Amino acid sequence: MKLFILLLVSSFLYCTAGAQSKISVPDNSKKKDTAEASCGQCQFKMQGKGCNLAVRINGKSYFVDGTTIDDHGDAHADDGFCEAIRKAEVQGEVVNNRFKATYFKLLPVAKAKPAQ
Repeated sequence: MKLFILLLVSSFLYCTAGAQSKISVPDNSKKKDTAEASCGQCQFKMQGKGCNLAVRINGKSYFVDGTTIDDHGDAHADDGFCEAIRKAEVQGEVVNNRFKATYFKLLPVAKAKPAQ
């Protein structure tokens, strides 16, 4: 029984470790941009129902296709998309007023420098 459980857990870890979303792999032949990313409704004041991932590029906001608000952690955490505007490294294009993401990587929150 222990062997069966060990094999089951090992198989699960092997499968999940090897599974990588296509959206998380950049196309190195294309330029990566840095965009503001957040909840379109909560932070960018876009019209829509619920909470949806959006990016702001050159001052214009677009809802995102190819990844969702829930793919990047708890949207309602202190640093989540409904509470904060974050930076993301992105690749994609605007089609029909939506950002079609082919790559999306949320960047770490910049830590504040201590006062001197």
